[in-house]
Amino acid sequence: MTVKLGTNPIAWSNDDLPELGGDTPLETCLRETREAGFTGTEMGNKFPKQPDALKAKLGEYGLEFVSGWYSAELLTRTVEEEIRAMQPHLDLLAACGCKVMVFAETSGTVQGRRNVPVADRPVMEEDEWPGYLDRIAKLSEYMAGKGVALAFHHHMGTVIEKAAEVDRLLSGTPDTVGLLFDTGHFTFAGDDPAAVSKKWAKRINHVHAKDVRADVLKRALAERWSFLESVINGVYTVPGDGFVDFEAALRPIADAGYGGWIICEAEQDPAKAHPLTYARKGYAHLRATAEKLGLTVQ
Repeated sequence: MTVKLGTNPIAWSNDDLPELGGDTPLETCLRETREAGFTGTEMGNKFPKQPDALKAKLGEYGLEFVSGWYSAELLTRTVEEEIRAMQPHLDLLAACGCKVMVFAETSGTVQGRRNVPVADRPVMEEDEWPGYLDRIAKLSEYMAGKGVALAFHHHMGTVIEKAAEVDRLLSGTPDTVGLLFDTGHFTFAGDDPAAVSKKWAKRINHVHAKDVRADVLKRALAERWSFLESVINGVYTVPGDGFVDFEAALRPIADAGYGGWIICEAEQDPAKAHPLTYARKGYAHLRATAEKLGLTVQ
């Protein structure tokens, strides 16, 4: 199978913490993305929001537009309300030929609250699950009809963070609800990425590959840091710079015939982790891993 390697501009400019790389020009991010070897990128706040302008800007650097994050509140909205809220983003992705939308359920999330421990995240109540599963199934079917698949992003600080919650989500929904498999978030949540990919390989329609620094993770958990404090202190890094076993994590996906994007994504402070240096390191590790797994990198 053939895969493509892309990245996310969060290593250059953090949308959640503008002080991290806020003064870095978009052009620097795009130029260095291509210099590192990547052929595609996800969305950042500095990107043009019109399809033609976005494709033209990325085209200047030989990059494809892969996808973009969407903050859903389907836990508290109707399907119709969520469709209205997401329509501009969905239209942008569809117009640019994106195959998936990075979809995260952010109702009540603490991921952006710097003074709230990530351990104090909201948890979905038992009686909320049936209605949520029904709504997200319907929403995913609507999105599929528009040509953009829902790639559900389990995320630290949200109501669907851990492998058991992902199990419940996928077990109760049709195949139109795909999984964005994120090695860094599963590891931070205390789960084994390889076990998740082995169980749900056929539902994985997008991959975020980020590594985790063991020493920082230990402190983050012991000292009850917020998600943003964990990021600032370097809990995440690029593949090959932490303790995640990417060959084990990605093998089930490769064996299942995955042919989409693998996104190197590492939320770090660019003042501490030089973006191009780390991008090159992540690309090299992902490419070598893909080749070990018999995948062809396009």
